[in-house]
Amino acid sequence: MPQQLTAFTFVVRDYDEAILYFTGNLGFELIEDTPLGGGKRWVRVRPADSAGPDLLLARASSPEQESRIGNQAGGRVLLFLETDDLNRDYETWGTRGVQFTETPREEPYGRVVVFEDLYGNRWDLIERRGARLPHGPPAKQAPHTP
Repeated sequence: MPQQLTAFTFVVRDYDEAILYFTGNLGFELIEDTPLGGGKRWVRVRPADSAGPDLLLARASSPEQESRIGNQAGGRVLLFLETDDLNRDYETWGTRGVQFTETPREEPYGRVVVFEDLYGNRWDLIERRGARLPHGPPAKQAPHTP
């Protein structure tokens, strides 16, 4: 049976501020915002024109969960977001208040820049060398015939 990751839980302080940041600052799409009762909501966002996976925005509901806001990866980069134009996103997001921790740099795999989301989680924004979005399953190769 084929399987696919469809969402990652992303612990937030407040649903609405997180929606505003992801849709306003990063240009993500709000995919779903369904009330679940008791103040809980099922909120999914993802990069515009992406097939997923989604970020499931989950409001912290305990002191332990609150302690994870902004440090979901223990200070390491949490998420890797690929783009087809790093310069465009770097410049646009900078005007929208996205906090970059460095200027774009060259790596063997392409260009990358680290930014922090509204809570301080670190992300890599990557433009891969020689690859273009969207990524999908590898193309099937024709069998080799001598």
